[in-house]
Amino acid sequence: MASAGHHFKKAIYNDENENASNDDKDSECIDSEKIGFIPTKEDKESGSTSDSDEEDEASDKAEAAVTRMLKEEENRKKEAEDPDYSNAYSVSTTEEVIQQASQPESTDFRVLQQKRDSQSPEIRKHLEFLKKLRLHTWASLSRAQYVSLLKDFVESEFFVIDGDSLLLMFLDEKTQYLNFFYQIECFLQDFTEKGAKYIIVFFKDAEQMYFPYPHFLFLRTALIEHLRHNTGATVHTDFSNCLSAKWEIFLKKSYPYFIIVSDIGLTSIQTDYLSILIAHSLSKKINVVLASGQEYDILRVYGYHIQSVYKHRLFCQKYEKDLQNACENLVRYKEPFMCLYEHLKLSLKSIQKEVHQTVHLLKQLWPEGSDIRRVVCVLACAVGLKIYSNMLENANTSMGAKAEQSARGRSKPLSPEEAADLCRMQCLTVAFLLHMPLSQRAQIRIMKSRWTKQVLPLIKMQQLCTHFALKQLSDTNHWKLDLTYLPDLNDDSLLVNLAHYYEVEYTEGLAFKKELGKEMEDEYQCLWDAVTKLAVKYSFGDAFPIRKTSQLFLEQDQTFREYEDIPNIGLISVKSDLVEDYAGDVLKDLPFLESNDPAVTSLIKYKEFDELRHWHSGRPLTEEYERVRCNADAKSKDPEERRQIQKLQTFRHFYGSTLEGSASKLIVHQEDVSGHANSAVKKTQKKHKSKAEKIAEENNRRLRTKEEMKEQEQWKALCIPTEKEIKANLSVGINKLEKLLKNLKSKSVKFSVEMTGLSACFEVWKEHCREQGKKSKDLSKAVQVMRRIHILLEKYQDLLEKPHLQKLTRYLRLLGFENLACSLSGQTGESDNQSISNYAIEVRPARFQLQYMDYYLLREERNDPDPRVQHFIPDTWQRELLDAVDNNESAVIVAPTSSGKTYASYYCMEKVLKTSNDGVVVYVAPTKALVNQVVGTIYSRFTKKLPDGLVVCGVFTRDYRNDVMNSQILVTVPQCLEILMLSPRCQKWTKRIQYVIFDEVHCLGGEIGAEVWEHLLVTIRCPFLALSATVSNPEHLTEWLQSVKRYWQRADNTMGVSSTNSEKNFTRKCKVKSKVQEQKKSYRVRLVLYEERYNDLEKYVCSLKGGDFIIEHCHPYAALTVNHIESYGIPSDLSLSPRESIQLYDTMVKVWQEWPRAQELCPEEFVSFKDKIVIKKADVRKYEQELKKELGKWIVLGQRQKVNELLEHLKPKPEDCSEQEKWKHFASFVDKLHEMDKLPAIFFIFNVDTVEHAAKNVFLNLMRKQKREQDPNTEREKERLRGELRQVKKTLIKFNPQGTKKLSSSKMENMLCLLTTKQQLEKKLKRLTAVPSVCTYADPKAVDEDTLRKIFNRLRFERRGYLQQMMALRGIGYHHGSMNAKERQVVEMLFRLGYMKVVTATSTLALGINMPCKSVVFAEDSVFLDALNYRQMSGRAGRRGQDMIGNVFFYDIPLPKVERLMKSNVPQLKGQFPLTVSLILRLMLLAAKADDKADARAKALSVLKHSLMSFRKKRYAEILKIYFMFSLQFLLKEGYLDQEGNPTGFAGLVTHLYYHEPSNFVLVSFLVKGLFHKLCQPIKGSTVFSEDVLETLVLILANLFGRKYLPACSMKYKRTFCQSKVFLEDLPEDFAAAVNEYNTKVEENFAHFLLTTAKLADIEQEYRLPLSKTDFTSKNWHGSELASYLTDNTKRISAISPFACLSGVVDNDLFHGEIVNKAVLRSLGINITNCPLLYLNKYDNQGRRRPLNAYALDFYKHGSLIALTTDNWLNEGDAYYALKDFSLLIKSIGYDKLVLFNMQYISPLKQLKIKLCFFFFLKNPRTSLSELCDDPNDNVLLAFQQLGEIYEEKLRSVT
Repeated sequence: MASAGHHFKKAIYNDENENASNDDKDSECIDSEKIGFIPTKEDKESGSTSDSDEEDEASDKAEAAVTRMLKEEENRKKEAEDPDYSNAYSVSTTEEVIQQASQPESTDFRVLQQKRDSQSPEIRKHLEFLKKLRLHTWASLSRAQYVSLLKDFVESEFFVIDGDSLLLMFLDEKTQYLNFFYQIECFLQDFTEKGAKYIIVFFKDAEQMYFPYPHFLFLRTALIEHLRHNTGATVHTDFSNCLSAKWEIFLKKSYPYFIIVSDIGLTSIQTDYLSILIAHSLSKKINVVLASGQEYDILRVYGYHIQSVYKHRLFCQKYEKDLQNACENLVRYKEPFMCLYEHLKLSLKSIQKEVHQTVHLLKQLWPEGSDIRRVVCVLACAVGLKIYSNMLENANTSMGAKAEQSARGRSKPLSPEEAADLCRMQCLTVAFLLHMPLSQRAQIRIMKSRWTKQVLPLIKMQQLCTHFALKQLSDTNHWKLDLTYLPDLNDDSLLVNLAHYYEVEYTEGLAFKKELGKEMEDEYQCLWDAVTKLAVKYSFGDAFPIRKTSQLFLEQDQTFREYEDIPNIGLISVKSDLVEDYAGDVLKDLPFLESNDPAVTSLIKYKEFDELRHWHSGRPLTEEYERVRCNADAKSKDPEERRQIQKLQTFRHFYGSTLEGSASKLIVHQEDVSGHANSAVKKTQKKHKSKAEKIAEENNRRLRTKEEMKEQEQWKALCIPTEKEIKANLSVGINKLEKLLKNLKSKSVKFSVEMTGLSACFEVWKEHCREQGKKSKDLSKAVQVMRRIHILLEKYQDLLEKPHLQKLTRYLRLLGFENLACSLSGQTGESDNQSISNYAIEVRPARFQLQYMDYYLLREERNDPDPRVQHFIPDTWQRELLDAVDNNESAVIVAPTSSGKTYASYYCMEKVLKTSNDGVVVYVAPTKALVNQVVGTIYSRFTKKLPDGLVVCGVFTRDYRNDVMNSQILVTVPQCLEILMLSPRCQKWTKRIQYVIFDEVHCLGGEIGAEVWEHLLVTIRCPFLALSATVSNPEHLTEWLQSVKRYWQRADNTMGVSSTNSEKNFTRKCKVKSKVQEQKKSYRVRLVLYEERYNDLEKYVCSLKGGDFIIEHCHPYAALTVNHIESYGIPSDLSLSPRESIQLYDTMVKVWQEWPRAQELCPEEFVSFKDKIVIKKADVRKYEQELKKELGKWIVLGQRQKVNELLEHLKPKPEDCSEQEKWKHFASFVDKLHEMDKLPAIFFIFNVDTVEHAAKNVFLNLMRKQKREQDPNTEREKERLRGELRQVKKTLIKFNPQGTKKLSSSKMENMLCLLTTKQQLEKKLKRLTAVPSVCTYADPKAVDEDTLRKIFNRLRFERRGYLQQMMALRGIGYHHGSMNAKERQVVEMLFRLGYMKVVTATSTLALGINMPCKSVVFAEDSVFLDALNYRQMSGRAGRRGQDMIGNVFFYDIPLPKVERLMKSNVPQLKGQFPLTVSLILRLMLLAAKADDKADARAKALSVLKHSLMSFRKKRYAEILKIYFMFSLQFLLKEGYLDQEGNPTGFAGLVTHLYYHEPSNFVLVSFLVKGLFHKLCQPIKGSTVFSEDVLETLVLILANLFGRKYLPACSMKYKRTFCQSKVFLEDLPEDFAAAVNEYNTKVEENFAHFLLTTAKLADIEQEYRLPLSKTDFTSKNWHGSELASYLTDNTKRISAISPFACLSGVVDNDLFHGEIVNKAVLRSLGINITNCPLLYLNKYDNQGRRRPLNAYALDFYKHGSLIALTTDNWLNEGDAYYALKDFSLLIKSIGYDKLVLFNMQYISPLKQLKIKLCFFFFLKNPRTSLSELCDDPNDNVLLAFQQLGEIYEEKLRSVT
C-alpha cells in the first residue's frame, strides 16, 4: 500500500503512538570500543619486529591481549542476557502503552462483560507483567527481517496462519461482505498457487473478544465455516488457546515452518492476547511472520520474519506462571449480556437458546434443506424479531413514568412494526442475492447515506443472531444445506439502496414504483412466510407492502457519489518491428489514441539518444573497452602498476595451487585441431601404424618395463617394514599401504602389495581372535581382510592364478564364509571339513558385508581409460559430458557436489584455447568469491603463449575488472556478462564466444538477480554448460533450454549468418589476424544426470544432557511419516548407506514378525547377495529399492500401524537443552568430534556474530586447556631463555659481519661459539613456546613453514589479523560475508591444505566454494536453513579420495526441522518475473542502436519470449506481454522513447542504474529539475562542502537507494538509541515535491493502462472467488424492473473487479495507487508492485506507517558497524553488505553520472555533447572525468566525489 487511505480501519486502530510521549529519556550506551578485536599500536609494532625473541614476546603479549579481550566480550554478552529487555533499551516504562480500544460509536448497543477491580494486587501484578510482555514483543518484532517467505517451499513444508490475524488483516468498516471474502481468498490463493502448504487456526478463546463488534463476530464465524466447507484449506478450531496442552503437543509433533500473527488487535486486550501467542510461539522455536506489511508479486510473497532465539525461550521460562495467568485473565469472562438503547438488556445465552429452538422449527418447516443464504436470513430475522419484541414487552411492563423521563436523552427504540419493516427489506435483499448476477450488483448505485442511530442497534443485534445461527447450523447434522454461498450472506450496499428507494423514491409517485418481477416476488414471499411461521406467537404482518411504517432508517444527508471525467482511453502507438513481433497479437485487440489526442501531442520531446562518437575528439566509439585495465599491456605501465599486476598474478598462481595439486599445463595453439567428436578416441582405433608410431610405442613399452622393475625393487625394500607396521597398528599400516598403492603405476606390483597386505591383515585378525578367545571380537579387523579380498577379486582378476585363488578360498573358509569359499573354488556343496574355524566371524557373509563393510563396498567403475583424460578414468556420465563438448553441444549437468562435474568446464576451456587465439569461453559464477576461485584454478591449470595484447584469463565483476575484451577465458558474474550481452557496441565480441559455462545454475530460482541468469541463457547463441548439484526438475529446465536453442536455430536460418562471420573485421592494437575456427553448429541440449554421491552421507542428531553429549545416528527414513509416504512416496534422493539398509530390514522384521517376505528379503537369501563374494554398492541399491517398495506395499495392505511403529523405532530421541548451555559446551562438542576423528569440519551458523563468537570460544577453550596442562615453571624458564638469548645477540652485534676476515682466530672461535649457543637457545625456546599437540587442531605436517608464512603475510595489515593468525595456528577459523576477501582466502587455503580443521561459517561456504571436509555440522536453526541450503551445505561432507564416508551432525536443531530437511526435495526452478521497465528500455536501446540489427532484435525477442516463468504457461506469457505494453507506454510518456521506438533523453542514465528501479527514474527527475545543483553549494571561498550539505545528500540517496523498511510496530515505543537515529527522516521539501509529482504521473499512466487493457482479462475468472472457485455468474436471472432502476449506468467499472465494485470502487479510484491491488482485475496478472512508484510513505494493512531504516545516514554520522547492530536492528553481515552497496552506488553516481547534473541550465548543443560523453563513460568506466566534462570542478560533481571518498574511508575503517 502506498499511503494511508482514509477508509482504512476507521473504527479500529487509533493512534498507538499517543502514549509514547512521556517516555523515559535515560540511556545507557554500550561502549563500542570494547566490541571486537582492535590491535593496539604496541601490538602492531611488535608484530613487525623481525628478531625471533621479539616475535615470541609479541605473540605472547598478543595472546594475552586476545584472551583478556575475549573474556571481556564473553562477560559482556552474559550480562546482556536480559530476557525481558528492561535493561537493554531505554524506553517508556512509566506509562502503559496501550492500543486504544475501538468502542462502538454510540451507547445504543453494547455487549457488557465482567469488570475487574483494577486496584487488586492480582490485577496490578497482571498489568505490570503485560508491560514487560509488550516491551519484549516490541523488541523482538523490531528486529524482524524482511524476507521472501516462500523461496524454498516444497510439499513437506507447512506453516500456520492465525485465523484471527487473517481476519484482522482485512477488517474494514467499508468493505462489503462478499468483497471481504474475496480479499481473504486472494491472499490465501496467492500462497496456494505458489506451492505453499498452510493450516489456519482459530483459537476458541479468541471468539469472545469480538462480542462488542457483532459485524466482525459473524464475519469470523462465517469465514471459519466457509474455509472449512468450500475450500481445501485445513482449519483447526479445536485449540482453546496458545497455552493449552493440546496446542503444545501439536507444535511439538508438526513443528510448523512459521506462524503468521498480527501484532495488533481490535482492542488492547486482543493485542495482548496476540503478544502472548507471539511470545509463546518464539519460545517453542517456532518462527513468527507478521501479518502486517506483507507484499507479493506474481511468484513470491514477502514479509517480516522473526527468528526464534534463546532470549525468547528464556523469557517464557522466567515468566511461565505470569504468562499463564495473563492468558487466563484475558480470556476469563462472566456471561456477557446485550444492552440495546441503554435499558433493553438480554443475556447472550438467551439468544443462543432462542436460535437453537428456531433452527429446530425451521428444520421441520424445510426438511429438504435449502441455500444457506435463505436459512440464515430467515433465522436472523425471526430470532431478531422475537427477541426484540420480547425485550420491548418486558421493558414496558417493568418501567414506569420515572423510567420514561430518564429515557428522554437516549434514542427512541424502534417499534416491533418498524423492526419488521427492516426485516422485510433484509429478506428482499437476500432474494436479490439469490437471483441477481454479480455483474448487475456491481453496477448498483453508490450510496453515501448511513443508518440512523435508531436502526444500528437492531442491525447489530441481528448480526449477533447470525453468528449464533451459523454456530448452531455447524453443529446440526442430517440436514442438507447448500453452504456454497456462505461468503454472500448479505449485501449492505444493496440493503441501503432498497431502504433509500422505499423511504424516498417509492413515495414520490407511480413513476417511481417499480415491479419486483415474478421470480423475485415469489422468492421474497417464501422468505417472509418462513419468518412469520417461525415467529410463532408474534404477528408481523404480510409480505406486502414492504414498508408499513414511515420511520426513516437512513440519515438524509449526501446520497449518491459523483464521478470525475476520465480522459480518452487508448494506447500511444509505437512503430517498431520488435514491438510488433512480440506483442502484435495482443495489440490488435486494443484501442489506440489518435495522433491529435492531447496525451500524444503532450509527449516530452527529447533529442534522440546517440552514442556513435566521442564528443570531445570526434573518434568513433568502439566495443573494446579501451580504457579497461589490460594486464597484457603491462609493458606500457608505470613500474608501480606493473608490480601490482605481478603481485596479483603471483597470488593467483599460489591460490590456484591450493585448489589444484598439479602444475599448470602449457597449451599450444593447434591450427589443425578437428572439431569432430571423440577425435582423440578415434585416433586410437587406427588399424595401420606408421613406422614412427611403432618406434614410439616400443620406446614407451621399454620405459614402462623399466619403471615396473624400479617399483618392484622399491616394494622389495618396503615389503617387510609394511607387514610389520600393519601388524603393529592396523589402521596406521593400512593408511601407509593405501598411500603406497596410489603412488605405484605398475599393476603387477600393486597386485603383490595387495596380496602381502591381505596376508598381514589376516595375521592381525588371527592374533586378535587368539587374544579374545570366546569374548566378542573387533570386526573392523576382519573388515580389512574382506576389503583386500574384494579389491583383489575386482581389480586384479586377470592376475589371480590358482595358488592365489586357493589362498583366498582358504581365508574365506577360515572367516566362516563357507558358501563364499565354495562359490570361489567352484565347488557345488559344502566342504568336508564342517568344523567351525577359530577365526570364524559369527555374522553371515551378506550381513557382514552390508553391516560392517558398509562404506568400504566397491562401486561400479570403468576400467577403460579415456585418452581425453589423463589423471583418472572417467565414469560414463563424465564421458557423455566430454562428448557434448567435442560435438559443440549444450548440456545441463546435475550431479552431487565433489562428483567431478566441473572437469568438463576445464576440458571445454582447454579445447577453445587449443583451437584458436580468438575464441572465448565465459565462465559465469554467482559470487565474487567463486570468481576468484575459478581464476585461481585457471592460472593453476593453463599457460599459453599468446600474441602481445592477449591474455589467457580476464575478470569482470562489479568492483574489479581487467582484460575483459582481450582474454580467451573471461570469468564473471551474471550481472556483468548481461551488460556485455545487451550492449549495442559489444556484438562483435559476443560473437567470438565459443562456450558459456554457468556454475551453480540453480541460482535461477533465487530471489535477487535470478532473472539475469535467464537473460543470459536465452541471449547466448553459442553452446553452454549449466552445472548444479541441486535442481529438482532438471527435465523441465532442459526442455525450456532446448526450446530456446530451437528458437536460435530458426533465427540463424532466417538471418543466414554464421556466428563467426563477423570475425573478419576483428582487429586489435596487437594486429592479430587469426580467426575463430569455424565450429560445427549444434542446437542440441543434453541432460546429464548423476545421482550417486561418491561418499555416502550419514546423519547424526546431537544433544546435550548434563555435561555429556548424546550423538545418535539418524536413519533417513526416520524423517518420514505414513501420510508423507501416502501423499508423495519416499523421496528419490533419500538414499541409504548399506548399514542403514540392513537396519531398516531388521526393524521391519522386528515390527511385523509375520511379514510374508521376510525370508525372501533376508540379506543371505536376497537374489543380488546370495553366495556373492563381492557385494557392490549397485547391489545394495537394488536391495534398498526392494525395501522401499515393500514399505509402500505395507501401507496398501492396511499395515499403517506397523509402518508407524517402524518409523517410530528408527527415530532418534534427542534431549532438549537451553541455547545458553548449547553454546557454553560448544567447544567441548568440537573436542568430542576431534576424539571421534570427525575433523576437519565446517560448522554452519547463520548469524555473523555467533559465527565469530563460536570460533573464539573454541580458541579460548584450547588456550585454557594449555594453561592447565602447562608446567608452572615454564613461564620462568621462557623468561630466562629470552634473557640469555638477548645477551647473546647483543654480543654478536659487536662483531662486524663484514669484517670477519680481519678477526683473530680466538675471536672467530668465540663468535662461532656464540652462534652455536644462539641456535641452541632458539631451539629450546621454540620447544617451550610450541603449542602442545593436544591443545591444537592444526596439522603442522600439512603445510610447510614457508607456505604458512606466505599465507599469513596476507593478514599483516588487517584489523583482526593477529586474532585470526593465532586462531589459525590452532587450526581454527571463521568465514562469513562481512570479512574482506583476504581474510576469507586465508581460511579457505589453510582449510583446503588440511592445516585448519575447524571452521565456523555462514552460508557463504554453501555456494560452490571448494572446501570439502569430513563432517558438516549444523549448529543453529534459521529460516535460511532450507532444503536448498541443506543440500548445498551437507554436500561439503566427505572428501573424495580421502574420506570413505561423509558425516552430517545436527547440533541441537529441533528434530521436526531435521526430519523436514532430510525428506524435502530441493525447490523446483520455476523462474522469476523476468521484465522490468528498465530492462525493456535496454532491449529497445539494443534493437535501435546495434550495428547488427537482426542479431540485436533476435536477442531482444528471445528475452521477451522465453522466460522460464512462462514456459508452457500461456497465461503467464500473456501477462508478460501486458506488462511489456505498460512499460512502453510509461517510457513514451516519460520521454525515454519516441514513437519510433528509439531511445531519447536520459535513456542511458536510467539503463545504467537499472538494478535500482524505480529510484533511477526519480534520480532523473531530480537532475532535470536541477535540485542537486541548488543543494550542493560549497563553503564560501573553497571547494569543500559543509557537513550539512553532505548529510542532506546522504539523506536523499538513502531515501532513493537505501530503502530498508522496518515493521510499523517498531515505532510503538519512543526509544532513546545510543548512537543511531534509526528512523530515516523525510526528504527535503523540494525533493519530496519532485517525488510526489513523479508518482502522480506514474499513477495516472498506470491507471490509463489498466483501463485500456481491461478487455484482456478473463471475465469468467473474474466472477469466481479465487480459492473456493465459487461462481457468481447467475444462469437463470430473468431481470427485475426494480433491480434495473437501482443500477447506475454512469458508473464506470470496466477495469475493476466486480467484487471490489460492491464496496463502491470505480474506475476513477485506479488513479490512487493505494487502492489498485484491492480493485484491479486479478486475471490481468499485474498490480501496483509492477508500477515504478517510489513511495514517500508506505503503510501496512492496518494503515500504520512503515518507517525506513536510517542505517546509511546513521553510519555516515557515527561510522560504527556495532551501533547498526544494537540500534538499527541489523545483523553485522547484512549491515556490512548494505553499506558496501551504498558506498559503491555513491561512487557510481559521483564518478559516472553527474555530468548530467543540471541539464536545464545547459544549452541544447552542450546537452547533446554531455549525453554522448556520459554514455561513453558508461562503456569506459575507467576514463578520467576531466576528459569527459567541460567543468571538472562543478559543485555537484565535487560534492558526490567528496561524499564517496568519505563514505568509503568510513567503511574501510570498520573492516
